[in-house]
Amino acid sequence: MDALQALAHERKIDEFYLIERLEASLAKSYQNILDLEWEARVTIDRSTGRIYVYELVPVGEPDPETGEYADFEEKDVTPANVSRTAAQNAKSVIAAIVREAGRQSIYEEFRDRVDDIVGGTVLQTTPDFTIIKIREGVEAELPHYDLKRFPDEQNEVPAGERYRHNQRIKTVIIEVRDPRSMEPRARGEQTRPSIVVSRTHPSLIRRLFEIEVPEIYDGVVEIKSIAREAGARSKVAVASRESNLDPVGACVGPKGSRVRMVVEELRNERVDVIQWSDDPAKYVANALSPARVTRVTIDEDKQYATVVVPDDQLSLAIGKEGQNARLAARLTGWHIDIKSSSYAGQMVPETNILIDEEPEDEETEFCSYVSEAGVPCRNHARPGSRYCGIHAEFE
Repeated sequence: MDALQALAHERKIDEFYLIERLEASLAKSYQNILDLEWEARVTIDRSTGRIYVYELVPVGEPDPETGEYADFEEKDVTPANVSRTAAQNAKSVIAAIVREAGRQSIYEEFRDRVDDIVGGTVLQTTPDFTIIKIREGVEAELPHYDLKRFPDEQNEVPAGERYRHNQRIKTVIIEVRDPRSMEPRARGEQTRPSIVVSRTHPSLIRRLFEIEVPEIYDGVVEIKSIAREAGARSKVAVASRESNLDPVGACVGPKGSRVRMVVEELRNERVDVIQWSDDPAKYVANALSPARVTRVTIDEDKQYATVVVPDDQLSLAIGKEGQNARLAARLTGWHIDIKSSSYAGQMVPETNILIDEEPEDEETEFCSYVSEAGVPCRNHARPGSRYCGIHAEFE
């Protein structure tokens, strides 16, 4: 009893719950060992630890509807070697309870941390998932199941990513399984880590930018929307709450240092940072960056945007296998139809044009700043200026 109390205190387990579980397990064991006709009940003396086994012999007649007995007589059938059997059962029961308590403790700690970024060390990689050690005693599962074989499972690893033992990686928590849930949601859930993490979720990009960009962490710059094709390309729409701060420049950083750190963590996944606008036409035009847009026609009722681009910009606007247009549509929430200038002709009435048709001067479209190493700035120039907000001092 002293050992049980010490274990319960160490593992933060209810002592009475531990003893009740042990009594229930012993009752099932002794019913089989003693080959009892009726069910058994086991009691453990809370002070001395002595064990008593009783056979519950029914008294009277069973209920005519349910066939169950209402009254029972306890017959003492305690065997001589009760302690030996109790020790064997206690070992397995206590081990199971300790595992459950550990999983419940992890659940209580991490259930409110969904969408948080966590760093970890790769412990083991299997064909279906990778086990990541977050800290001592806490592990997470990074699933990469073959969805053709296991359609009910998840694949949270970008295509082409492989992990080595002891490699450090950053992931985002997408689920924390409740160990007391009566309905398992995954195969072998009870033997798998409670925490499920992802490398493909858009929240990973959001959290990485919060780490690298102080303005986002402080709330001065806000990430409005993210569209991602993990492992290939992502688009991030940002807006500033201060009129004199360039949100794109803040996210890109000096010489692209901030966005480069995000790209390196994402294994060279291309990340386009564009400026959000409350004007749908300008927002759609920005989302198709780096392509230059001539005009955009908006149908607000159908959430449909018709975009006209110069002939030499058509393939850039659509992107490889339609990737740029697809990500722009996800980012903005608009259906986007892209046409070249020669094909569009005069199809779009001038009254519906929501972007200035006058083509911008290429020299003023992007910031004119060039570093000492000859690297040009890739930020957009501010309206009426040849420089972005970061390099405005060179005006």
